[in-house]
Amino acid sequence: MSFKNRDIISIKDFSKKEILHILSIANKLEKKTPPTLLKGKVMSSLFFEPSTRTRLSFASAMERLGGEVLGFSSTASTSIKKGESLFDTIKMVDQYSDVIVMRHPGEGAARLAAEAATVPVINAGDGANQHPTQTLLDLYTIKKTKGKVDGITIGFCGDLKYGRTVHSLAVALEQFDNITLYFIAPQALQIPNEYLEELKAKKIKFKQCDKIEDCINKLDVLYMTRIQEERFPDPLEYQKVKGVYRIGLEILKNAKKDLKIMHPLPRVDEIKTELDNTPHAAYFEQAGNGVHVRKALLALVLGVEK
Repeated sequence: MSFKNRDIISIKDFSKKEILHILSIANKLEKKTPPTLLKGKVMSSLFFEPSTRTRLSFASAMERLGGEVLGFSSTASTSIKKGESLFDTIKMVDQYSDVIVMRHPGEGAARLAAEAATVPVINAGDGANQHPTQTLLDLYTIKKTKGKVDGITIGFCGDLKYGRTVHSLAVALEQFDNITLYFIAPQALQIPNEYLEELKAKKIKFKQCDKIEDCINKLDVLYMTRIQEERFPDPLEYQKVKGVYRIGLEILKNAKKDLKIMHPLPRVDEIKTELDNTPHAAYFEQAGNGVHVRKALLALVLGVEK
């Protein structure tokens, strides 16, 4: 199993064994972070789309391991504004970097970047398609808070149509044993059929519903998502589903005592702040876990961890 110089583009590219290995390295680096592990290495951080957690946690991970970060968080001051193509941008940045981390609104952009670059490319989100590093930190959070991934029942709630975090995690969970998935959303925001067909083909148990109350008592993990206004082609369609799910303490009445609530963040109004200080809230810990997982990925693709 080798990760050196490997691109991290889609969670589909990784076996269960490889995923568990990444999580084990993340656990190792969470316990002890060698401050010079990536000394002399440069990470280019190219964010063509807004980001807080992903961008900052990658920068934190690189700097905590002794590496350096360059890049941009907006295209406003770059040559893209002059008409430079994505391919040319990557070919240029490739000359300055040991690893490239990129977020882009175009589906498939990360794969194109990987074809252009000679250094490893890590997909930090490409449109509504994939977000593999978020998936890995989600799995790490599940394993830490539940003690396992195999055998869990997880409910995905909110924007399942455009939510790349949901798409990636659902695909990753196909590799684990005895998993049950609940997709909780209005019909207009249900998970695309292509994912359901894949689940059927792999004999993964799942159910679709539109009310959290119909399944909350069965869940080990409730994975909330915001309704993503920026993904809607029609603003009127967004207004129809805005604020459709808002959970607070009342949701816990029929929930398992050890239910964990996750969220990729940012939240808008779908999780009330009254849940923040309960033992069920795992979303801030989840965000913190992004640093450990991204330390592991950077160390692996740069060949200093095996």
